[in-house]
Amino acid sequence: MPKNHHSVSKAIVFIHGLWMNGADMRLLRHRFKKDGYITFQFKYKSTKKTPIENAHILSEFINSIKFDEIHFVCHSLGGLVIRHYLNLYPIEHSGKIVMLGTPNKNSAVAESLIKLPLGKKILGKSTEHGLTGALPKWNSKKKLGIIAGQFPLVSGMLSPVIKGPNDGTVSVEETQLDGASDHITLCLPHLGLLFSKRAFLQTKHFLEHSFFIHT
Repeated sequence: MPKNHHSVSKAIVFIHGLWMNGADMRLLRHRFKKDGYITFQFKYKSTKKTPIENAHILSEFINSIKFDEIHFVCHSLGGLVIRHYLNLYPIEHSGKIVMLGTPNKNSAVAESLIKLPLGKKILGKSTEHGLTGALPKWNSKKKLGIIAGQFPLVSGMLSPVIKGPNDGTVSVEETQLDGASDHITLCLPHLGLLFSKRAFLQTKHFLEHSFFIHT
């Protein structure tokens, strides 16, 4: 067996969202490390490259990790990168996926921003086949769990832009994806999904059992 190759794995690749670099996922990674998981942070240029281009880079990153089974925990735009990755490389590596606040349907906030000169500039290439573009259908056989946020304090502020319950950035409806194994909504803002212990416990439960704790 090759060196550093693990036949039994508790490996997770974390994929950050728009304008981030992975530092925002540090606490979540730390919690999984404490539970015995080996964690990897995939960093990508969210506005300089399209989600499809980043999916190709993700494939190279995944191939450098010598694990038979790799789970994925994706925040926001990171979930769209994994969708493209699985569409382009459907047979690579087994494992489960949890998306946190991923706009699986076009983002109303991004659609509003892109109409403004500055908004178009700051979103960059994240909209192309991403936040406001065509996305591949979910055809993967992998178990997919989706956690949406709903935070009344912020959801009302963007009510003219985002319809229905939302986390201040993404609506609960936008997180839905046909073919997902399970979906749950937590009372948290968009970034709070990364720092909440409840969100961590739900993510861990899905990776270990393929479903969330519905109470």
